Amino acid sequence: MPFIRTAVPQETNQATRELIVASIHDALVSAIGMPEDELFNLLSDYTADSFMFSRSFNGIARSDKVICIEITMRRGRSDAMKKAMYAAIAANLAERADISPKDVFIFTHENDYSDWSVGNGVFAMQIAQQRGTD
Repeated sequence: MPFIRTAVPQETNQATRELIVASIHDALVSAIGMPEDELFNLLSDYTADSFMFSRSFNGIARSDKVICIEITMRRGRSDAMKKAMYAAIAANLAERADISPKDVFIFTHENDYSDWSVGNGVFAMQIAQQRGTD
Protein backbone atom coordinates (compact mmCIF):
# COMPACT_ATOMS: atom_id res chain seq x y z
CA MET A 1 0.00 0.00 0.00
CA PRO A 2 1.86 3.08 -1.13
CA PHE A 3 1.24 6.25 0.85
CA ILE A 4 1.76 9.43 -1.15
CA ARG A 5 2.38 12.97 -0.01
CA THR A 6 2.04 15.57 -2.73
CA ALA A 7 2.98 19.22 -2.34
CA VAL A 8 1.55 21.68 -4.84
CA PRO A 9 1.70 25.47 -5.20
CA GLN A 10 -0.87 27.11 -2.92
CA GLU A 11 -2.75 28.68 -5.82
CA THR A 12 -3.51 25.28 -7.40
CA ASN A 13 -7.28 25.05 -7.81
CA GLN A 14 -9.38 22.14 -6.55
CA ALA A 15 -10.07 20.67 -10.00
CA THR A 16 -6.33 20.56 -10.76
CA ARG A 17 -5.60 19.06 -7.33
CA GLU A 18 -8.05 16.24 -8.10
CA LEU A 19 -6.44 15.68 -11.52
CA ILE A 20 -3.02 15.53 -9.87
CA VAL A 21 -4.13 12.90 -7.36
CA ALA A 22 -5.87 10.81 -10.06
CA SER A 23 -2.85 11.08 -12.37
CA ILE A 24 -0.48 9.81 -9.69
CA HIS A 25 -2.87 7.07 -8.58
CA ASP A 26 -3.46 5.76 -12.11
CA ALA A 27 0.29 5.69 -12.76
CA LEU A 28 0.89 3.56 -9.66
CA VAL A 29 -1.91 1.19 -10.66
CA SER A 30 -0.53 0.73 -14.18
CA ALA A 31 3.21 0.79 -13.45
CA ILE A 32 3.59 -1.14 -10.20
CA GLY A 33 0.35 -3.09 -10.06
CA MET A 34 -1.09 -1.22 -7.10
CA PRO A 35 -4.73 -2.22 -6.48
CA GLU A 36 -7.31 0.39 -7.53
CA ASP A 37 -8.66 0.83 -4.00
CA GLU A 38 -5.31 1.76 -2.48
CA LEU A 39 -5.69 5.51 -2.78
CA PHE A 40 -3.89 7.35 0.03
CA ASN A 41 -2.51 10.72 -1.07
CA LEU A 42 -2.06 13.52 1.46
CA LEU A 43 -2.09 16.74 -0.52
CA SER A 44 -0.60 19.90 0.91
CA ASP A 45 0.29 23.23 -0.57
CA TYR A 46 3.25 25.51 -0.28
CA THR A 47 3.83 29.21 -0.74
CA ALA A 48 6.67 30.67 -2.74
CA ASP A 49 8.51 31.57 0.45
CA SER A 50 8.13 28.13 2.06
CA PHE A 51 9.68 25.90 -0.61
CA MET A 52 13.09 26.86 -1.96
CA PHE A 53 14.40 24.85 -4.90
CA SER A 54 16.91 25.12 -7.72
CA ARG A 55 15.37 26.21 -11.00
CA SER A 56 18.22 24.54 -12.90
CA PHE A 57 19.39 21.47 -10.94
CA ASN A 58 20.65 18.68 -13.19
CA GLY A 59 20.12 20.86 -16.27
CA ILE A 60 16.32 20.93 -15.99
CA ALA A 61 14.67 24.36 -16.31
CA ARG A 62 11.91 24.40 -13.68
CA SER A 63 9.13 26.94 -13.30
CA ASP A 64 7.77 28.25 -10.01
CA LYS A 65 5.09 25.50 -10.04
CA VAL A 66 7.04 22.42 -9.01
CA ILE A 67 4.98 19.44 -7.83
CA CYS A 68 6.78 17.37 -5.19
CA ILE A 69 5.63 13.75 -4.85
CA GLU A 70 6.87 11.57 -2.00
CA ILE A 71 5.95 7.89 -2.21
CA THR A 72 6.36 5.53 0.74
CA MET A 73 5.89 1.87 -0.14
CA ARG A 74 7.05 -1.55 0.85
CA ARG A 75 10.22 -2.98 -0.66
CA GLY A 76 10.12 -5.22 -3.67
CA ARG A 77 9.54 -3.08 -6.74
CA SER A 78 12.28 -3.41 -9.34
CA ASP A 79 14.17 -0.45 -10.74
CA ALA A 80 12.33 -1.05 -14.05
CA MET A 81 8.97 -0.76 -12.27
CA LYS A 82 10.04 2.45 -10.55
CA LYS A 83 11.32 3.86 -13.82
CA ALA A 84 7.96 3.09 -15.46
CA MET A 85 6.13 4.61 -12.47
CA TYR A 86 8.10 7.87 -12.64
CA ALA A 87 7.53 8.15 -16.39
CA ALA A 88 3.80 7.38 -16.07
CA ILE A 89 3.33 9.96 -13.31
CA ALA A 90 5.05 12.68 -15.35
CA ALA A 91 3.15 11.75 -18.54
CA ASN A 92 -0.22 11.64 -16.77
CA LEU A 93 0.37 14.99 -15.09
CA ALA A 94 1.37 16.59 -18.39
CA GLU A 95 -1.60 15.15 -20.28
CA ARG A 96 -4.32 15.59 -17.65
CA ALA A 97 -3.27 18.51 -15.45
CA ASP A 98 -1.07 20.51 -17.86
CA ILE A 99 1.96 20.19 -15.57
CA SER A 100 5.33 20.20 -17.28
CA PRO A 101 7.38 17.05 -16.64
CA LYS A 102 10.21 19.47 -15.80
CA ASP A 103 8.19 20.53 -12.75
CA VAL A 104 7.58 17.00 -11.42
CA PHE A 105 9.90 15.98 -8.59
CA ILE A 106 9.39 12.41 -7.29
CA PHE A 107 11.15 10.39 -4.64
CA THR A 108 10.40 7.14 -2.86
CA HIS A 109 10.95 5.62 0.55
CA GLU A 110 10.84 1.86 0.90
CA ASN A 111 10.17 -0.19 3.99
CA ASP A 112 8.65 -3.51 5.06
CA TYR A 113 5.23 -4.72 6.22
CA SER A 114 6.44 -4.44 9.80
CA ASP A 115 6.60 -0.66 9.32
CA TRP A 116 2.85 -0.30 8.67
CA SER A 117 -0.48 -0.36 10.43
CA VAL A 118 -3.24 0.44 7.94
CA GLY A 119 -6.32 0.29 10.13
CA ASN A 120 -7.79 -0.94 13.37
CA GLY A 121 -4.37 -0.68 15.03
CA VAL A 122 -3.36 -3.99 13.47
CA PHE A 123 0.28 -4.74 12.71
CA ALA A 124 0.30 -4.96 8.90
CA MET A 125 2.75 -7.88 8.95
CA GLN A 126 -0.10 -9.99 10.34
CA ILE A 127 -2.53 -9.11 7.56
CA ALA A 128 -0.15 -8.73 4.57
CA GLN A 129 -2.79 -7.26 2.27
CA GLN A 130 -5.67 -9.46 3.36
CA ARG A 131 -9.09 -7.85 3.23
CA GLY A 132 -10.70 -6.67 6.45
CA THR A 133 -14.20 -7.59 7.60
CA ASP A 134 -15.65 -4.07 7.91
